[in-house]
Amino acid sequence: MLVRIFPFIKWFAGYNLNSLRIDLVAGLTVALVLIPQSMAYAQLAGLPAYYGLYAAFLPPMIAALFGSSRQLATGPVAIVSLMTAASLETLATAGSPGFIAYAIVLALMIGFFQFLLGVLKLGLVVNFLSHPVVNGFTNAAAIIIASSQLSKLFGVYVDSSPHHYETIWHVLEAAVHYTHWPTLLMGALAFGIMYSLKTIAPRVPNVLVAVVITTLLSWGLGFEHNQTARQADIISPKAQSIMEQFNGASAEVAELSKQRTRLMVELNTARQAHNSVAVVDIGHDVDVVNIKMQQAKDEAHHAREALRYLHFVAVPQANGNLLFYQKENLPNGSVTDGRTWRIRVGNGALPQDRIVMTGGGAVVGNIPKGLPAFSVPAINLKVIVHLFPFAVIISLLGFMEAISIAKAMAGKTGQRLDPNQELIGQGLANMVGAIGQSYPVSGSFSRSAVNLQAGAVSGMSSVFTGLTVLVALMFFTPFLYHLPQSVLAAVIMMAVVGLINVSGFIHAWRAKRYDGAISVITFCATLVFAPHLDKGIMIGVVLSLAVFIYKSMRPRVVSLARAHDYALRCVSTHGLQECDHISMVRFDGPLFFANSSYLEDKMMEIMRAKPDLRHIILVCNGINDIDASGEETLSLLIDRIRSAGLDISLSGVNEAVMKVLKRTHLPEKIGEDHIFPTMEKAISIVHPLSHRNNREEACPLLTACPLPMK
Repeated sequence: MLVRIFPFIKWFAGYNLNSLRIDLVAGLTVALVLIPQSMAYAQLAGLPAYYGLYAAFLPPMIAALFGSSRQLATGPVAIVSLMTAASLETLATAGSPGFIAYAIVLALMIGFFQFLLGVLKLGLVVNFLSHPVVNGFTNAAAIIIASSQLSKLFGVYVDSSPHHYETIWHVLEAAVHYTHWPTLLMGALAFGIMYSLKTIAPRVPNVLVAVVITTLLSWGLGFEHNQTARQADIISPKAQSIMEQFNGASAEVAELSKQRTRLMVELNTARQAHNSVAVVDIGHDVDVVNIKMQQAKDEAHHAREALRYLHFVAVPQANGNLLFYQKENLPNGSVTDGRTWRIRVGNGALPQDRIVMTGGGAVVGNIPKGLPAFSVPAINLKVIVHLFPFAVIISLLGFMEAISIAKAMAGKTGQRLDPNQELIGQGLANMVGAIGQSYPVSGSFSRSAVNLQAGAVSGMSSVFTGLTVLVALMFFTPFLYHLPQSVLAAVIMMAVVGLINVSGFIHAWRAKRYDGAISVITFCATLVFAPHLDKGIMIGVVLSLAVFIYKSMRPRVVSLARAHDYALRCVSTHGLQECDHISMVRFDGPLFFANSSYLEDKMMEIMRAKPDLRHIILVCNGINDIDASGEETLSLLIDRIRSAGLDISLSGVNEAVMKVLKRTHLPEKIGEDHIFPTMEKAISIVHPLSHRNNREEACPLLTACPLPMK
């Protein structure tokens, strides 16, 4: 019982100092990859970079301690990070305090759902996400993740559009006008370092090396260069006018938001009082406010875009201040500082005395030093209801990713894997992580591979990984200030390249064409509906279930004859002749309410097509289950076939089906001498009786009779 509750106790059977040393080295190696990756993935999730470190602290240790895989490395991963951002997009602005709070609540919900599935031993529910669906979604997600980093790579800023492809188009348009070349060069340098080391020295932590080199360059060259200015310091009537327009629209949005909040309270009060007149009136006022708010948001959006396209040059003054001019309006003879400046515009109004002008590249910035604040996330029922479908999808998708990685490693190590225990471990990792300000996490393929290659013996390697992140949080966060954002974008793009798997589409198509089609449709739907990624998955799941239901309703019903190897095989597949007097019909699937009428229709077709038919042998080897509707259909078939002057027998009925038939007394109805254990036994008894006075030269049930070649 103790081992079932605390599975990590099994690690220490035969554990020694050498094992501890190997796990320590493996844990440190994984941490060197995890620290920069976690910061990059946090930004992909719409969170400040340091929340990635919080997600890399407790979850790896908890998942290892209570999971079943000894080498699985848990923490922030690309697809779960992207799904987190997509789930919360409609609730709050990315990076805002509300967004962060919702992300932590989402982690708690995901953890609870996974833990519940594990305790109830319902790990098989993950099978609802079929391989073609996951393959299509993963390939689309990889493209979405990589393209979402283009704005950081080019150093441009655009507002998000309703569809991801629209956002990317706007990014490319902006990149044509104002790409920040030092930012792009930093990202390209990071790409070059990571790719070169991965090729030349695969054991070297290429991500860490790229981060260290580019951070030192950023610090040494003054990559970030911001200046606080007053509105009066921006000598541009055009910029002044647009700023006034933007601030006015932003103030109107804020005021209308307050009005809507007040009206919603009044509306809820009127509903509780069942005052239908007040509900209609207040509802109309809410609609009017929403329309005005959308108009104000559109105005602010256009003004923000216009401000981002403005380029300035700075002219130093005698008092040390800078005056900012548009390039075309620069006074003759003015000496500039040589930089191109832009106004940093966010979602809020621009303060007249503290406008941030940026003349360099974006960096990670300040990272709070020390441990996160430990607290249980505040629970809001409305938020939980909104996030529940996303929590279910991310839970299943994250666990499927984790268990796939764990199975692959277990195949190499020979370790026994328990999917339900892994669910418990992943669930506890997310729940405990949420208490430590973590967003949703899962098993990582790349870091698990590093862990395995480093020779990790037990989950102690993940414990050492978490402790290493703790040390980084306590002492090394100031060193990450100058890490360029474009480098984090390069880290993400490099990591998701491995998620693209074109061969998965080909494999699915070759296996079953409908699986290939489902995979392609899921891929396209995910791309089209992004950032609403749940729609892509749901379309894939619905298609998979629809195909399953269709196949269950119309299983294969084949006629059998003797092939060249003397086995009884499908007539149409192998091009065989059929016996005129005996029809051997095999039903491939459970016989239940959804397909019982289909069997009846097929039997009637066979009877109409063969005028000399005397006996039907229903081969039941493929019928592994039967319900009341199926049994009733069999009973009616016996009556209809015999009333037509023919006879019917059953062969190969398994024990489970026979129990049902005996309880309904079907053997007595058809006759015990009409139920045979095998097809050969059925043929040996039925054939002589059905071939009296027959004119067949060679019976296809006794010798191979291929159809003549056309």
